[in-house]
Amino acid sequence: MLQLNVKNETSRLRAVILGTAEQNEPTPTLEQAYDPKSYEHIKNGTYPSNEAMVAEMEAFLNVFQKYDVTVYRPEVIAHVNQIFARDIGFVIDDVFFQANILPDRDKEFPAIQYVIDQIDPKKFVHIKDQDIHIEGGDVIVWNDHIFIGTYNGPDYSAIKTARTNRAGVDFIKAYFPNKTVVAFDLVKSTTEARDNALHLDCCFQPIGTDKAIVYKNGFRNEAEYQYLLDFFGADNIYHIDREGMYNMNSNVFSISPEVIVSGNNPSEFGKLNQWLRDHGFTVEEIPYSEISKQEGLLRCSTLPLIRD
Repeated sequence: MLQLNVKNETSRLRAVILGTAEQNEPTPTLEQAYDPKSYEHIKNGTYPSNEAMVAEMEAFLNVFQKYDVTVYRPEVIAHVNQIFARDIGFVIDDVFFQANILPDRDKEFPAIQYVIDQIDPKKFVHIKDQDIHIEGGDVIVWNDHIFIGTYNGPDYSAIKTARTNRAGVDFIKAYFPNKTVVAFDLVKSTTEARDNALHLDCCFQPIGTDKAIVYKNGFRNEAEYQYLLDFFGADNIYHIDREGMYNMNSNVFSISPEVIVSGNNPSEFGKLNQWLRDHGFTVEEIPYSEISKQEGLLRCSTLPLIRD
């Protein structure tokens, strides 16, 4: 049996589910786009090819192998986008939660059933209530805190980039009464990727043991940004700008408190990677610019199962 353990975002990674692009669906139509960045690239004829995305995910796999991380991959389902494993589930402490995601993506979860079968059934929770919406990209675990992205606008039901609602936040609060659960109301747009924090990890992510990457304007309520500033301390935060959020600078991935996987495009990640190195991190740079055209990056592609 898998002994799940995820208490934060950065402790030494031992086992993870990494998505796959092996038989990704054909380029979607504009009507099928889930997010404004995909829409932009479909419209411009720059949507990534399967071959390019497979190569980028193999580069990610090679880094995991370098650090002796056990990697599970979804069983391949033809013509289904299975890249973003983070959306379909998440682990908090020793409990696996099957997320309640967009109905169009229901096909993705059975592809990791062989992993679920290795988990104690008492440690598996399927969020079935259709009024509870929550996706893994909105859930950031940080020791005795759980940070959750949401959208509180009255037009929630009409915004397809709004993926986690207050009912989702309340569900996690009730399940973990001894943890501090903090909700963040995120900026959403269905037409402009530079103004759309699709998930919380698109505008915030803890790194190391006491630092974070933050995009201030990803939060609708400045007091919630100020909470993070006070929590981590201004000197411990790397601030990204609007273009940095568009390039997914906060969506890097930690293998340990010292090792971070990041993008290798210098125009998109050069300043961030230098800051990380200046602050003592080892940065494993890989190509991921093609996958980022779907408004997801390294954290989005992973579902950690076991950390130290």
